[in-house]
Amino acid sequence: EMIYRHVAVIDGEMVHFEILDTAGQEDSLQIEEKIKWGDGFAVVYSVTDRCSFDEVMRLCFLINHLHASPKRSGGAEQPPVVIVGNKKDLQFDRMVSTEDGENLSKALKIPFYEIS
Repeated sequence: EMIYRHVAVIDGEMVHFEILDTAGQEDSLQIEEKIKWGDGFAVVYSVTDRCSFDEVMRLCFLINHLHASPKRSGGAEQPPVVIVGNKKDLQFDRMVSTEDGENLSKALKIPFYEIS
């Protein structure tokens, strides 16, 4: 687990990013606190690991549930979320098809990307 910091100018405004990379090592009790910490999410799975793909739907629902909570300030607005299939270059080890990712993306109405 690491936090990366980055500054970028977007639409003429300086934006400070803090990116928490959990590397999939969180336990159930800690995941809720980490989700509450975030303002936007890239839910990443490996195309070579079906179990990581199977977690995507659960995490997306948990993100929406926790950010819709009345206890969260401005709870009515959902945070931006994208689904990312990683290790696209490892075609021979692939266990999750591009079509699987696209179908999940459409079902959840969340953007989808595959990357290497």
